[in-house]
Amino acid sequence: MPVRTLSARRSRGRLALVAASLAAVTAGLLPGAAAADPGDRGREHRPSGGGLSAVIRYTEYGIPHILAGDYADLGFGTGWAQAADQVCVLADGFVTVNGERSRHFGASGAPDGSLSSAATNLTSDLYFRGVREAGTVEELLRTPAPAGPSRDLKELMRGWAAGYNAWLRKNRITDPACAGAAWVRPVTALDVARRGFAVSVLGGQGRAVDGITTARPPAAPAAARAGDSGRGRTDAAPEPADVDPERAAEAARALFAPENATMGSNAVAFSGATTANGRGLLLGNPHYPWQGGRRFWQSQQTIPGKLNVSGASLLGTAVVNIGFNDKVAWSHTVATGVPMNLHQLTLVPGDPTAYLVDGKPERMTARTVTVADRDGAPVTRTQWWTRYGPVTSGLGASLPLPWTAATAYALNDPNAANLRGSDTALGFARARSTRDVAETLRRTQGLPWVNTVAADAAGHSFFSQSQVLPRITDELAERCSTPLGRVVYPASGVAVLDGSRADCALGSDPDAVQPGTFGPSRMPVVEDAPYAVNSNDSAWLTNADRPLTGYERVFGTIATPRSLRTRGGIEDVAAMAARGRLTVRDLQEQQFADRVPAGDLAAADAAAACPAVLPADPEACRVLAAWDRTMDPDSRGALLFDRFWRRFTASVPVAQQWRVPFSAADPVRTPRGLVTETPGFAKALADAVAELRTAGIALDAPLRDHQFVVRGGERIPVGGGTESLGVWNKTEAVWNAAGGGYVEVAHGTSHVQAVGWDGGRCPVARTLLSYSQSSNPASPHFADQTRLYAGERWVTSRFCEKDILRSPALKVVRVRD
Repeated sequence: MPVRTLSARRSRGRLALVAASLAAVTAGLLPGAAAADPGDRGREHRPSGGGLSAVIRYTEYGIPHILAGDYADLGFGTGWAQAADQVCVLADGFVTVNGERSRHFGASGAPDGSLSSAATNLTSDLYFRGVREAGTVEELLRTPAPAGPSRDLKELMRGWAAGYNAWLRKNRITDPACAGAAWVRPVTALDVARRGFAVSVLGGQGRAVDGITTARPPAAPAAARAGDSGRGRTDAAPEPADVDPERAAEAARALFAPENATMGSNAVAFSGATTANGRGLLLGNPHYPWQGGRRFWQSQQTIPGKLNVSGASLLGTAVVNIGFNDKVAWSHTVATGVPMNLHQLTLVPGDPTAYLVDGKPERMTARTVTVADRDGAPVTRTQWWTRYGPVTSGLGASLPLPWTAATAYALNDPNAANLRGSDTALGFARARSTRDVAETLRRTQGLPWVNTVAADAAGHSFFSQSQVLPRITDELAERCSTPLGRVVYPASGVAVLDGSRADCALGSDPDAVQPGTFGPSRMPVVEDAPYAVNSNDSAWLTNADRPLTGYERVFGTIATPRSLRTRGGIEDVAAMAARGRLTVRDLQEQQFADRVPAGDLAAADAAAACPAVLPADPEACRVLAAWDRTMDPDSRGALLFDRFWRRFTASVPVAQQWRVPFSAADPVRTPRGLVTETPGFAKALADAVAELRTAGIALDAPLRDHQFVVRGGERIPVGGGTESLGVWNKTEAVWNAAGGGYVEVAHGTSHVQAVGWDGGRCPVARTLLSYSQSSNPASPHFADQTRLYAGERWVTSRFCEKDILRSPALKVVRVRD
């Protein structure tokens, strides 16, 4: 059956067709199909299908409202609509999880980083091909709920694959990124699940892909040598040096530090005690990459009588990850919990591929993987697996973990047994209160690396750091840490346990659905506080008046310095809560306040010291003094302070930056008082002035002229500022002085939602997708919301049917398989 569309003209015919589509869905008349087994490996290359269909109503800015009769049909409509906007990005991700990047793009190329930390296509393929050949995801799909995914989720994934495939069959790709490419192919429900697995292990195995795929025994036995061939082959790794504990501790701390992450977020929930009408409010502001496979995509999903939710999905996901319905809204922030740990192995003398547990030898399992390479012969490598997980030669280049004749390191990642994250999102979508959100977290236990912040129409606020974390108690770490672990764990939360002792196993909490993890009763939770806020620091100051303590180190720190973004966020939302009478408009103003906490702390001191540092340059000092301490697009002097501050914080140790040190008794106001006498201060300021002048950029130029993105040849200015400045509206931009300044955004504010309720049937919601719905330059929705973002304007959510049908941009598409 052909796809049918309607123009935006208001007409009786249009409304009649919409009404007929609604009636068909509600009556269950849209054809369905029997569930296929997504774990059937013998059929994994066959496209999913089976007569599925959905109705998609598009409103302003290309936002689809997907109406379906059941979960498979809903997945179908979602897969279709995502493909229409993001087919090239999605197809690239499926190449990744199927371990075929080297085949299509060459082994030496690099993935976009959205699905793992792999530095090259080869290491990415070796890892994901290994996951595929081991049947890891198939085994998880066969696991009964609640430890495994629910039937509803499996149906969503089956439908998503069918919808994606149907779009490919019926449409010509116009995006130059993949038009005519052989690597754009149909997918299966298993492919969708594999993509979900990749997202789940991003914080664990995904951080160590290069280490897992390049780990080599120092003197490989003959059997291992026979199994390794191809380009770059080495029969034995040289004997490496031992790990330096202090360097390893600093590298691990930096690896998991929020300021170094390519993802982050702010979220705040206000209780009814602070609002104008006694109902809750939620502002969610995730900071995610602006390009590639970790983008968000907006939609509304509706199964009449079962589900009605609006919000944002990570690409390739069949559920709304961050969103709201008529009773509750939620967002996520990247958490400080460390979702992996290491086990230090004591190897059998003379055999580096066997290790001791309570004095008894156990052999490692060899996984030999072959990857096709576009530019040469196939490449074969062997990975080594233990009872704890894979052996790894490091966590990134900065944290090597040498495999010696005596010692190796195995990585435990509990999220490698977790496909429950989308069931958590599905439970949130069906929630009617923050109590239901809490119950969903208790039941599914599926979030790998995020906190949850929520509010509801009854006036409740909620925060929980409910993560799938290895069950590393401080007692276990004290009893079982190796000498390396005794230094690394306190500094970073990364436990290094003695793998030679069975009594150092992680154990299980009685309320945990997965062995070796914490149960819900151990999670940090704040309920019904006037405000609950998180900006990627630990749960300690979720509400500064009610500090959270008592959780294990693996969840995060207590009574330690907070980031400037956390400090500024607490100052802002605490003042808002104290002022009271809050509305959704207050949330919108907070999002675009663009206040620079670093400027409030340091600009006056810097301006006062400037004449002594730059006696011949009074203009620079005048600009610093006059700066309004925001990163608003019209702010003058913002760029000068930004370039100075980046240099200062990068070159001067934290302990030498402030006169008043951190105090756990005053964590929001300390440290403070800029130290301006250091040579680092003078050099940073002078270099920043020289840099701008050399680039021909006026010191008092408005930020909009030099912080922008280019879309279709158009410069679109963006506000916001970097992590080091502490700006809520985070913008991590790409500096190119010759190109005019900050010429692209790498990551930062992505999908924003400001949500409240007024007692009616429809939530009061305003949203923004900073980089817009589509990556296709030919799409009308390639940059439309980016222009809104530049103008600090919002999309009024059309949640209720009456509002959808009144949209002047309404287009109805009925899609069938």
